[in-house]
Amino acid sequence: MDPNSEIVFDFPPFLRLYKSGRVHRLIGTDYVPAGVDPATGVASKDVVIDPRTGLSARLYVCCPSASTRRPILLYLHGGAFVAESAFSPTYHAFLNSVVARADVVAVSVEYRRAPEDPLPAAYDDAFAALRWVASGGGGEPWLAERGDFDRVFLAGDSAGANIAHNILVRTRADPLEIKIAGLALIHTYFWGKEAVGAEPTDPAFREWLETTWGFVCGWSSGIEDPRVDPFRDEAALRSLPCRRVLVSVTEKDWFRERGKAYYERLRASGWEGEAELVETEGEEHVYFLSNPNCEKASAEMARLVAFLTQ
Repeated sequence: MDPNSEIVFDFPPFLRLYKSGRVHRLIGTDYVPAGVDPATGVASKDVVIDPRTGLSARLYVCCPSASTRRPILLYLHGGAFVAESAFSPTYHAFLNSVVARADVVAVSVEYRRAPEDPLPAAYDDAFAALRWVASGGGGEPWLAERGDFDRVFLAGDSAGANIAHNILVRTRADPLEIKIAGLALIHTYFWGKEAVGAEPTDPAFREWLETTWGFVCGWSSGIEDPRVDPFRDEAALRSLPCRRVLVSVTEKDWFRERGKAYYERLRASGWEGEAELVETEGEEHVYFLSNPNCEKASAEMARLVAFLTQ
């Protein structure tokens, strides 16, 4: 069989990997340029953070800008570590909306994705972006002149939420020049060997999720890795280096139980910060990206905005 047409790994709805090494992504492949968003007035531009790895980001600010320095939001997009982009129409629209409502300076990170660059590439890129922010963004004026470096927040959805948690944990061993004010985990990608709460127990389903984790790690890690199962490292939860955490879950999401357990175990761990759990009924994983104007998405957006601004 032609190696360009022989599928060696099928990861619906995200991608197919062929024997030749060719990757065919099925979603999140469209890009939109930066600029001024006519609907919100939010301005954006793209910056290169590390030419060596190709790490880049899209920056967002309200236009006209506030007279006072604004919180800084480092955002990590979702996509199962293999799909989507900081430059996709979906995430560009989402960040425009967040920035317009919260009046924050946002840094949406374009990290490397598996399988071409398996984990920990995404973690390394996200941490490099956070270090860049902490050092002043190389003098980038949107950060240097408008950002409040005493109010830096990490946030992400799905795989991006997983990345946000892990780079925050990493700051314990590799300290930065700033302190993180808060962490927002939206429908976060956490899993584990044993079912938690009302998680699906079907062996085939759990095996499939374990296999996809192995795939994004380049087969170098199993599902008991604390990067995907944070309950394997209770000490990291207890010493989570931020003051506030927002955890968002939704009813029809198989990651829901893990998100709720994260919130509960964080509060029970002895961590001295403030944690909040937001539960949305009747919706599926990251529903707010495909239906951003529905009532529930608006309520979830309002809670995120309040978290970033209170």
